[in-house]
Amino acid sequence: MAEKFDNLEEHLEKFIENIRQLGIIVSDFQPSSQTGLNQKLNFMISGLQDIEKCRQQLHEINVPLEVFEYIDQGRNPQLYTKECLERALARNEQVKGKIDTMTKFKSLLISELGKVFPEEMSKYKAIHGDDAPS
Repeated sequence: MAEKFDNLEEHLEKFIENIRQLGIIVSDFQPSSQTGLNQKLNFMISGLQDIEKCRQQLHEINVPLEVFEYIDQGRNPQLYTKECLERALARNEQVKGKIDTMTKFKSLLISELGKVFPEEMSKYKAIHGDDAPS
């Protein structure tokens, strides 16, 4: 998979360099540079064709739209991954806290119900086992 990305990156770099050179030729256009302009235009067309071939190899790749928003804002797209992981960790901590609270609540509830309803709780423990967390 990495070689597909490397191949695409190589074609994109060549394409960008061709566009840069094309811009130089166009900005200082002289009739004598028409042949060079035509050659660069043909290179640009073949570069787009190469990029299209690479795109077909990578059609199964899905990129979240937020990544493009990061790029449009001039931010590093790797920050998106970092921030997603940070949000996931924060959410994990919240959920873990809720689980711990519910576990303690269950333990306390079973303990208190055992004091108030000892017969019923012994039947409950017989059915469910001694699964009351400590």
